[in-house]
Amino acid sequence: MSEAPKKRVWGRWVVLAAIVLGLFLFTDFFGIGLGIKPIMPHVYLPGEKYSETPLFTIPFIGPFYFTNTTFGLIVADIIVILLAIGVSRGVKSGKMVLTGISGAVEALLEMLYGITESTAGKWTKQIFPWFATITLLVLAANWSGLVPGNETIGIIHEYKGHGYALKHIGPLTTIWDEGGEAKGEGKSYAVIPFMRPVSTDLNFTFALAVVAVVMIQVIGFRAQGISYLWKFWNVGGLFSKPIFGFIDFGVGLLELISEFSKILSFAFRLFGNMFAGAVLLFVIGSLVPVFAQALFYLLEFFVGLIQAIVFGMLTMVFMSQATQGHGEHHEEAHA
Repeated sequence: MSEAPKKRVWGRWVVLAAIVLGLFLFTDFFGIGLGIKPIMPHVYLPGEKYSETPLFTIPFIGPFYFTNTTFGLIVADIIVILLAIGVSRGVKSGKMVLTGISGAVEALLEMLYGITESTAGKWTKQIFPWFATITLLVLAANWSGLVPGNETIGIIHEYKGHGYALKHIGPLTTIWDEGGEAKGEGKSYAVIPFMRPVSTDLNFTFALAVVAVVMIQVIGFRAQGISYLWKFWNVGGLFSKPIFGFIDFGVGLLELISEFSKILSFAFRLFGNMFAGAVLLFVIGSLVPVFAQALFYLLEFFVGLIQAIVFGMLTMVFMSQATQGHGEHHEEAHA
């Protein structure tokens, strides 16, 4: 008889050790804990600069600084590249079924391809790469914010405002809440995190929205040619059918406005959800540093997944709609 496989129990001990360490650090556990008092985080909308010296200056635009959201973008890009390499190697190895992370990514891509094929039809091969790339990039950016220590470990710097005092605990230096002002020197400090999820930076979400909307127009021109412009400037019936022609002309102008509004809706939807989620984790961690954050981590896990799929799916749907002219819609309606 074959022996029953041994159960791996080391994970339980790691979780237990983390709980004990958290109790020791953040509470006065039976009088032997350090009792580090958690602080309310500083909420910054833009990415924080590592230094006041720019990396380089772009003519007519201005200086370029390396921020913690830039580092978050690099991390997200590296994750997507490693996932692509892993899936590619798994497929080339001849395995019938991929396992582990590669298998999960393959299943996700197959699901996205099936959705694209049922919506875009013959334009699937042109639209699917954009759908998949945007989804994976946003997903990697969103989930990178769930890494422990993200947005909480960083560089301590003097802060002109409601900062916090410094306290030395052994070889470590931490920020200590003592009424918002350091005693003695009268200086206050804040932390610049080493990394922030790039999806909490409006610059990234806005840039990604611009790329998505521009490619929607590119796909539309590829599918319909110059006649794609009639979607926005429909003057064909102004003289032959004055009333209905004027209505079609007004609808075209509304379509033009809606294309620009897509940029704002794309950008602020992703930014608002992810930034609010990051602030929520900070606030809960400041109020109850042990146990409570686990439930909200699970919530943010699903929010990050849903937001990535929604961003990519909306891009795919708008691209597939751009391949169809108004004439095709009328023919389908009559049929």
